[in-house]
Parts: sequence; structure tokens; C-alpha cells
Amino acid sequence: MGRIAVIGAGMGAMAAAARLAVAGHRVVVYERAATYGGAVRRFERDGFVFDTGPGLLPLPAVYRDLFVKTGKEPLEACVELVQVDPSSHHVFAEGTEVGLPNASRAGVVTALDESLGAGAGARWGDFLVRAREAWDRTRRPLLEEPLWPNWSVLAEREPYPSVPHKKLLRTRRATTLAEVGAWELRDPRLTALLESHALAHGLDPRVTPASAAVLPYMEHAFGTWYVRGGIRELARAVYERCVARRVEFRFEAPVARIVEKDGRATGVELADGEVADADFVVAGVAPGALDALAPGTALRGGDEVAPQRGAPSRLTVLLALRGGRPEGVAHRTVVHAADRTEELDRLFGERPGFSSSPTVTVSRPDDPALAPDAEHEAVTLSVTVPSGLSVSEADVEGVLGVAERAIPGLRDRLLWHEARTPADFAEETGADGGAVPAPALAAADGRLLHASNTTRMPGLFVVGGWAHPGGGLPHAGMSGALVSGLIVEGPQFRGSQ
Repeated sequence: MGRIAVIGAGMGAMAAAARLAVAGHRVVVYERAATYGGAVRRFERDGFVFDTGPGLLPLPAVYRDLFVKTGKEPLEACVELVQVDPSSHHVFAEGTEVGLPNASRAGVVTALDESLGAGAGARWGDFLVRAREAWDRTRRPLLEEPLWPNWSVLAEREPYPSVPHKKLLRTRRATTLAEVGAWELRDPRLTALLESHALAHGLDPRVTPASAAVLPYMEHAFGTWYVRGGIRELARAVYERCVARRVEFRFEAPVARIVEKDGRATGVELADGEVADADFVVAGVAPGALDALAPGTALRGGDEVAPQRGAPSRLTVLLALRGGRPEGVAHRTVVHAADRTEELDRLFGERPGFSSSPTVTVSRPDDPALAPDAEHEAVTLSVTVPSGLSVSEADVEGVLGVAERAIPGLRDRLLWHEARTPADFAEETGADGGAVPAPALAAADGRLLHASNTTRMPGLFVVGGWAHPGGGLPHAGMSGALVSGLIVEGPQFRGSQ
């Protein structure tokens, strides 16, 4: 039985901790904050309850596997999962609206044809077929295996099978998500639908590789799920599974450095000077924090890497509303930007700033546990913004104005609102500027790959959204499985079969 020191109590770190404890290791988690969950937090006031991080769970099989492998009680015995239907409702710039059924290709095709015109559904359906090919080609190396030593193969190869596009006697193939939209979908509303998946992860569709087609495909193929009581309930369940497996948690215990002896990680030193010996150290921290704890240890194959530094952050506006949730309202509504070019320039340009009319995701869960009574409603607005951005009250007012397109009479119903800014995310997660990591993607010269779970320092592993396979709840859980496998089985571990 080995001693494992885990730095951070985020979702990936806890997933690794539970698996390692079941394998017979003695695991201690050191968390600088007073609670677990990393970015999966909760805000409560006056009987209203809000998720301040992710609001939905894609690919729940990752956490089902975690619970199967770490105990007798399955995931559904610990939390209540609800499949969201429609998966999303979209309000486009010119006023067209469409609701997309959950995990139903035929339903989505029909809905798009009815709302956007004949042929729109077929084009989207054909795109999903190609997106599935990209998924099949990348699923294992990007999600289920440790990052390949020859990771450049993933960096150079575009897995999306784009169709030829002829113009001026030249044949071209889409290499970016924006080109997929322009050349293959050929409808600005379908393009907005496609690009919204990248934008939600802080990715610029103009330069994001076509392989990002896997993002809408994952949602389409595996459905969109809500955890009754909020996603924070999932964090609670994972934490309790860790405790049941005798993982020890030490909160408000910041780690000052990773202790090294003869070139190997041998423990951690806490901020108060205490040294805890360990056979292995697992760091679930952002790149800047890892550099401070153990400079120059991050790896991507054989190269040092600082992936996705400067990635965008998120502004979340929590709304306490008079009046109950109207029947039939979609759980998630995406209100698309009036001027997509302006939005992208403000997000990813040389002088980042707040868009005058950003894309706003409106979350309205059908969950009585989130409001004080049936005569009130808790609503969450989410906007992708530049990391480190200082958000003004005028910016928040602009977001409320956009949200009124999805919630008529919003201002008349508003009791109060609370804004969670990039500074708040930075405080909670330790990421520079409150940056939010995106999932790993193939192609794009490897700039959307993340640091390998192994490092330059033997005995030190990295886990969570800033490590392979990247950000998002499913990917964090996958990183925990990969790190556990590498420690338990050694460097020969090649992922689940």
C-alpha cells in the first residue's frame, strides 16, 4: 500500500483519489479552500440555490463508471439524474427560434426543418454523421488513453472528414469550425448553432479545428443530463464516495511546494511548514500553480507545454425572480449574439473586452429545490468572457437585456441578481484570470492538447481540467481514471479496454 498526496479537491482529483483508495493506497487530499469541488460550487441566498460552475452533465457514463469501480452503490443511488428535453432551445439573431430534442437525430432534423426551412435538418444531420467519424477516430487516444509520447500525430492529423467545396476551379476542405459552418451547413443560424458549442468552451470557431465537431456530437449522441438539486450534488456524491473509501481530506491546507529527493516527488510541504511524505503526488491544479509548486515539470509528450494559458473565462449572473417557472419552458436556452463577428473580436482579438450583445445561455432548471417556494424561480445566465476581464454593472445590465429575449418581463420579475466574475473563478480555482480549460482536441498543431498526466518529475502526476484530456466534467473524471491507472499499473497502462 502506497501513500498518495493529492493537491486540490476538484472533480478530477477526487475521481483519482477514490480509485486509488480502492486500489489499496492511503490517500490524503490537501485543499487550499474550505470545501471540495473546484469550479463546481454553489451559491445560496434567501432560499435561492444556484450552481456557479457547470449546470449540466454530458456523458454521465464517466461518473457511472467511477461509482461502479469504487463501491457497491451506483451513481443513480447517490444522485438523481434527469435527462433534459429539449436538450436546448435556441433564439437566433433575426428572431427565429428552435427547440432541439435530446439525443434524437430524427427529432432534431424535423425540428430544424420546421423552424429554419426545408433542407436545414438534412444538412445538420449529414454534419452529425461526419462528426461521428471524428468522434470514432479520436475518442480513444484523446479520452481513454494517456497522452501518446508521439502526440504530434494527433496534432497534425485532422480527423473530421470534411466534404470537398469547389470555388473558382479550386477544391477546398474545411479545416476550421467556421469553415464547416460556411461551406457545409450554409445557413447562418446553423452556423451559429455549431459555433455556440465551441464558444461555450471558450474556443474561437474561426481558428478552432474542424475536429471540434465532436462537441455537438457528444451532446447529441449521449444526451444532456441534469442532477436534481444542481451539479453540486454530483460533487457531494463523489466527495462522499471518497470518504467512504477512507480518503482523508484536509481543507484550508494550501500546499507550498512539492518535495523532491533524488529527482523524484516524495511528498508535499504545506504553507505552515508541515511536510507530508508520499510515494506519489497527484496535482489537480492550474498550470501557473503547478509551475510554482514544481517548476518545469509539465509535459506534453517530450516537450514542455503551457496549454491554453489565457483561455477565456466566464461571467455568471444569478437571478432571483418573482413568479414561478412557467410550464413548458426549456431548461437551457441559448440567445445568440446579434453580431457574431463583434463578439468574437471582443473575445479573442488583440484588445479583449465585453461584447455589446454577447451570446447568453439561460438556465432554468425544473427543480423545486432551487427556489424558496413555487412562487419564485432561480435562473442562471452564463456568458463566455475574456479571462481577467473586469466586469462592470453596465456589462451585467447588457446581459440582462439580452436575456429578456428568452425571459419576457425579466426586469419586472427581478428581486435581485448576483454576478460571478472571472475574479471569482480565479479565487475559487486558482487559474490565472479565472480561465476555464477546454476539452482536448486533435489537429491545430497540438495547441488544444493538454499537459500529459505524467510529468518530468517521477512520482508526480497531474489531473483535472488543465491536464489530459482537458476541461469539462466528463474529461475531469476521465483524467482521474488515467492517473489512477498510471499509478496502479505503471507506465505500461494504456487505458480502459
